[in-house]
Amino acid sequence: MDHPHYAPIPGHLDTIGKKIVDSAYAVHKNLGPGLLEKVYEVCFCHELAKRQLSYQRQVDIPIVYDDLHFKEGLRLDVIVNNEIICELKALETVNPVWEAQIISHLKLTNKRLGYLVNFNVPKIKNGIRRFVN
Repeated sequence: MDHPHYAPIPGHLDTIGKKIVDSAYAVHKNLGPGLLEKVYEVCFCHELAKRQLSYQRQVDIPIVYDDLHFKEGLRLDVIVNNEIICELKALETVNPVWEAQIISHLKLTNKRLGYLVNFNVPKIKNGIRRFVN
């Protein structure tokens, strides 16, 4: 959800976001619910590439806390165009902690926009959440 005290999301990020949502719709339309997350991830990234978006899968993000350095402090499912975080799920029950996690991931990576996509839903529109930092 957009927050009133944050600067608006730049137009190019919104454009990429629309392509991300479109990619999720395409995968869900073709595969439906009930498969493993890894299958959705590979197909989702294939759809991103078809839309001329670059991506990285299973990205380890280092975390620094005081003087402590964690090389593999955080792993993101997909980063699109090195700007937008996508966390993919394929579970029946939505865990509220996922939302808190993606907000933390946006803060830790200094990214503005993120999507939480749960493919294990009858209608994909109910499985996509947009987050703004």
